[in-house]
Amino acid sequence: MDIIETKVDTKSDEYKKNYEAMEALVSDLKKELKKAREERPQKTIDRLAAQGKLMIRKKLDMLLDKNTPFLEIAPLAAKGMYDGNVHSAGNVVGIGIVEGREVIVSGSDATIKGGAVYPMGVKKTLRCQTIAMENHLPMITFVDSAGAYLPLQSEVFPDVDDGGRVFYNQAIASKMGIPQITAVMGLCTAGAAYFPAMSDDVVHVKGTGAIFLGGPPLVLAATGEEVTAEQLGGAMVHCTESGVSDYFAEDEAHAITIVRNIVKMLPKKEKTKLTMTDVKPPLYDSKELYGIVSRDLRVPYDCREVIARLVDGSEFLEFKELYGQTLVCGFAHIHGYPVGILGNNGILFSNSALKATQFIQLCDKRGIPLLFLQNINGFIIGSQYEKLGITKDGHKMVNAVSTCTVPKFTVIVGASFGAGNYGMCGRAYSPRFLWMWPNAQIGVMGGEQAADVLVTLRNDQNAKAGLPPLTPEEVDFIRKPIVDTARSEMNAYHSTANLWDDGILDPAETRDVLGLAISASLNAPLRHDVFGYGIYRM
Repeated sequence: MDIIETKVDTKSDEYKKNYEAMEALVSDLKKELKKAREERPQKTIDRLAAQGKLMIRKKLDMLLDKNTPFLEIAPLAAKGMYDGNVHSAGNVVGIGIVEGREVIVSGSDATIKGGAVYPMGVKKTLRCQTIAMENHLPMITFVDSAGAYLPLQSEVFPDVDDGGRVFYNQAIASKMGIPQITAVMGLCTAGAAYFPAMSDDVVHVKGTGAIFLGGPPLVLAATGEEVTAEQLGGAMVHCTESGVSDYFAEDEAHAITIVRNIVKMLPKKEKTKLTMTDVKPPLYDSKELYGIVSRDLRVPYDCREVIARLVDGSEFLEFKELYGQTLVCGFAHIHGYPVGILGNNGILFSNSALKATQFIQLCDKRGIPLLFLQNINGFIIGSQYEKLGITKDGHKMVNAVSTCTVPKFTVIVGASFGAGNYGMCGRAYSPRFLWMWPNAQIGVMGGEQAADVLVTLRNDQNAKAGLPPLTPEEVDFIRKPIVDTARSEMNAYHSTANLWDDGILDPAETRDVLGLAISASLNAPLRHDVFGYGIYRM
């Protein structure tokens, strides 16, 4: 393997300015993460303690094996939405280790609106289930929820990607043989009562856990019967009479112990084996990424410098180095795992798209996971390139990305615009995981470009109508709202709030996150039975 020799001058003014800009973005990110994890009204914390309940992150500490990593998914989901206080969309999701086994955990945060389910909370639960099914990870769920947030029920209930899909996914996951373990630690009402009912194992906490289709107020209104939550659906009812629940827990700590014991008793499964190498750290400091990535997305940088700080020993076997040079492809290892890497070094031309297609096929045939490093404005446009076949060549790349079967991982390290997002395995192309760096932007096109297009269209309309071109003042009037909207809707925080990604990463932590994600993906077998591609337009 060749070692990437860095050409970065860490003493240059440009490097230092880039470093300072990224350092500021990372500092802001850490503040936002701390706020999402810790900012709760004291009275809510006190009320939870008075009920004998634990904070959700304390529960996770007790569940997960000591001194093991936890890969949190979408910690800033729903940021800025609703009243601005529905942190993490009201639930905590992540991949961790329980009894030496990788699992995905989801837990209601009862300090946020009593654990009420908001629309983005549903979307996050669906994402959790997708991760479990794609990677064959056992699912552990801690339920303490007041049910759907009724003022937004129309966004929670009826559609294909709303609440009902959660139970559909449970049925599919059960058919796939994916263990589902639910601990009922609080209310589990209405349709949500089906969540534990459709799980493999149900642990029920005495005194606080309650499962029922209709709560005491509804029962009173509908039937005239007066009954408490414990009498209606408490642990004793469901463990001794209905049979809905399987394990009786005295308190939450006891419930967590039972959950760990259930995981311990699960049949052991061999993970997919790849051709591993000894783990070697990169030759260069990962924090140098701060100075390598330009503070201005319009300024290019060599993606090999990024690769050199992610891969083992900074070793990289580049594929077709002299062909299609706006896309860098090659083989490397991350934490000992083999990966095929595709990184943008400019706009995608026909030759770079064809290069990508061949490289993806090679990795798919060899069972090598794929890593996409997105910094892309799209495919080349213009009459010359249309005549050369950019549309059909781009289609080949999109086809290969769509139909390859090895695990795919995407990190948006800069721009992610237009069809370039598709070709480089954006969210719609089912990467196992997708993350953004805090400087990243995503959209149909950049704000400046979008504004220029609208100004051009307006001038074209004026010309056809026999009117003069727009004045500078009129141009500014059109451009400003477009650029302002782009800044607010194309940034990494808007993306992560809407769950277009699995979180915003400190660039210096990217290598370790990728190592955890690749490891988790190997719980699922490689699909050797479905090799093949669709029609390639020649």
